[in-house]
Amino acid sequence: MSVWHYLDHAASTPARPEVIAALVPLLTEGYGNPSGAHALARAARVALDAARAELVAVVGGAPGDVVFTSGGTEADNLAVQGVLGTRGGVAVCSAIEHHAVLDPVRAAGGRVVPVDERGVIDLNALADALDSSVTLVSVMLVNNEVGTIQPLAEVAEVVRARAPGAVLHTDAAQALCWLDVRAHAEAADLVTIAAHKCGGPKGTGALLVRGGVVLEPMLRGGGQERDRRSGTQDVAGAVALAVAARASAADREALVARATIWRDGLVDTILAAIPGAVESAAVDGERSHLVAGIANLCLPAVDSEALLYLLEHDHRVLASAASSCASGAQEPSHVLAALGLDRSLAGGSLRLSMGWSTREADVAAATVGVLEAAPRLAAHARDGAPA
Repeated sequence: MSVWHYLDHAASTPARPEVIAALVPLLTEGYGNPSGAHALARAARVALDAARAELVAVVGGAPGDVVFTSGGTEADNLAVQGVLGTRGGVAVCSAIEHHAVLDPVRAAGGRVVPVDERGVIDLNALADALDSSVTLVSVMLVNNEVGTIQPLAEVAEVVRARAPGAVLHTDAAQALCWLDVRAHAEAADLVTIAAHKCGGPKGTGALLVRGGVVLEPMLRGGGQERDRRSGTQDVAGAVALAVAARASAADREALVARATIWRDGLVDTILAAIPGAVESAAVDGERSHLVAGIANLCLPAVDSEALLYLLEHDHRVLASAASSCASGAQEPSHVLAALGLDRSLAGGSLRLSMGWSTREADVAAATVGVLEAAPRLAAHARDGAPA
């Protein structure tokens, strides 16, 4: 059987070889509890501390800023609920945040700021949403569905001017493969990182807590992570996250270069061949505000689930329609709605996302698959012919 053509890296990436190499000895020999006192425990503590130092070398801050979590969702929740728990007040976020931010902000009665057709936050609307009652602003660095890069430095200027007491959080889970997070997230007080988005294992992430920000912990018990997140640390996961982050930084320039060529060729070919197809978040072909690794298209008269089935069944191409965080369900995309895309067109959305292990053959297979499957589905919708 032929190999899969995996183009769903924005959902989760394969583990990098160097990550696996780092994990094995920690799982088989380095199993001590880092809170203990004996030799194996001390070794685990050394490995954990080294992981903190290695991670901040890539993303910025100091080793003591790192709070290891079970992933990006926990880190996002800790950022929102942790700030509100200590400061009260109002939380503000953009309309295209991951649900791990959007849902707790809404649950706390927070404010949601619109974005433009590119997915870039409306800075004037952000300014209008800010006042002295706002204690947290959360704007993601890279959107997981369409790849929009937010101007965090400009966001920070608005926040400092209109709500100077507010903490700025950014979800950078999707950014490590594509951006220098140290530079792009420099203005943020809190930064979310997730291992499985950059070649590490699932179930491991971190929240960088900078500038002495105090958080109300969601997990209490052992006082680990400086009382910010109790629970025995996953030392192997922490080391794997740090190794994946370092590897992502090392090959980022080369990955961005080849992914840009592949993304542009893939999207341009599909747009030229399928009348009415739209590239989400791009305006007049301008893509400078998008990361290279995420291509999001909306195809007219095409049902996303049917398209994904044909791509997988006939072409062995694995992709997604929108965010893949709802237990596999393809829900209507709040991101595409926020961009102003018509719901019927958004129903034909397709996200093709690349990563460190993507090959040119994978992109070629996806191009062929979409050009074959989409017209079949459109014809079926038009006249009821079998797909």
